[in-house]
Amino acid sequence: MKLYDYHGRYNCSGERIREQRKALHLSQEQLAAKMQLAGLDVTQHMISRIETGLRIVPDFEIPFFADALGVSPLWLLEREGSE
Repeated sequence: MKLYDYHGRYNCSGERIREQRKALHLSQEQLAAKMQLAGLDVTQHMISRIETGLRIVPDFEIPFFADALGVSPLWLLEREGSE
């Protein structure tokens, strides 16, 4: 059962997560490992779905991504072209 009847990206941070992950030369598996060490159970598959916009990113996960990627939570939530 789908939670939302929505067509499009399920998050606004996935593109930023991918951008910063690649800038740091991290694989999706390496990012997942960093986040697991920080206490969030995230898999490579989940990160792939986030980056492609197929998975919702709950608000409590944003700080984990921000810490793992060395950026601010607000940066992850900004849309492209809003700078």
